[in-house]
Amino acid sequence: MGRGRRYLRWESCILGGMSRRVSLFLLAFGVWSWIIWITFVKNLWAGDRSWAADGSPTAFFIVHFVLAVVSFALGSIIGVIGWRGFRRQKTNNG
Repeated sequence: MGRGRRYLRWESCILGGMSRRVSLFLLAFGVWSWIIWITFVKNLWAGDRSWAADGSPTAFFIVHFVLAVVSFALGSIIGVIGWRGFRRQKTNNG
């Protein structure tokens, strides 16, 4: 069995029963996640608690930056799933 065939089976399993409303919600969540976390990282970078006196990042900065990176990744994955579900609904209906 080819790799593409396995991928299509996975995609239809994940996206097959997804409604247009759910797809749009997931897509909106992905976009919202990027907007929120970009703002958070900007504020984190400018914050007084983020940097030690010698200019090195504090533990506070590192923990919250890792949290933001993970949230970027999860928001992107969720947004892509929503986008694919939305596109699938469009091609099935039109």
